[in-house]
Amino acid sequence: MTMMENTAMKDRSLLGLTAIVTGGGRGLGRAMVLGLAEAGVHVIATAAKEVDEVEAVAMESEKICGADRVLPLHADVTREADCAETVETAIRRFGRLDILVNNAGRGMKYVSDKFLSEPTRFWEIAPETWHMVIDTNVNGPFLMARLAAPAMVKAGWGRIINVSMNHETMRRRGFSPYGPSKAALESETIIWAQDLEGTGVTVNALLPGGATLTGMIPDGVPEQIRANLLDPVIMIPPLLWLASTASDGITGRRLTATKWKQGEDRRAAAEAAMDPAGWA
Repeated sequence: MTMMENTAMKDRSLLGLTAIVTGGGRGLGRAMVLGLAEAGVHVIATAAKEVDEVEAVAMESEKICGADRVLPLHADVTREADCAETVETAIRRFGRLDILVNNAGRGMKYVSDKFLSEPTRFWEIAPETWHMVIDTNVNGPFLMARLAAPAMVKAGWGRIINVSMNHETMRRRGFSPYGPSKAALESETIIWAQDLEGTGVTVNALLPGGATLTGMIPDGVPEQIRANLLDPVIMIPPLLWLASTASDGITGRRLTATKWKQGEDRRAAAEAAMDPAGWA
């Protein structure tokens, strides 16, 4: 069974669109790249370090969707030149840029492999670790959106989707700097949505709704915990709705994938999963 067979029928408004998914080689990024590709979207999947992973995703997509659906690209979202090259590649290769998924992120495992059981106090965190997480999770989405938005505004339509997390995790003890970085991303989401009001470009946040099996989970996590982690494919149905014309006019919102109820009425499913972005 393919990923798309777990969702509603293909949305024809997605066919031929172009998307960028940052951090597209594993976990949530891999699932979203494959979900968009199978829906008929051309996808540029980026990776800052593990280029072999996005190349593997492109090969996986080729088996499902045919050639030239996913283009792997070595790009670091903390580098403005790399972000510019990513946006320029999308427009040069596919003639357009419609969707930006800001997924690339650095998590708590860079602070400690034991972050789930032994919280690290903020004053114990190395400044270089703090800068790395903030640069990737806050500055990276800004650099990508700053370069992508003008092309979308010119076209009169576009989607910026920021991958967020539960509010409870943003406030969780020992979760600096990951929690603060995602809180900042939620603020970026609601402010950018207002800045782009009336342009046809929307900005929304998307989150799984719980701990998910991704590269942010350290190898030493007990099997009983790992068995209860969410499957990253949970992101695909709300992602495809957000990326389509069905979500026109929806902006400054956050969709929680675990609240999405599968069924024929995608608008009803979306309304059940939506809350205001930020803390309204």
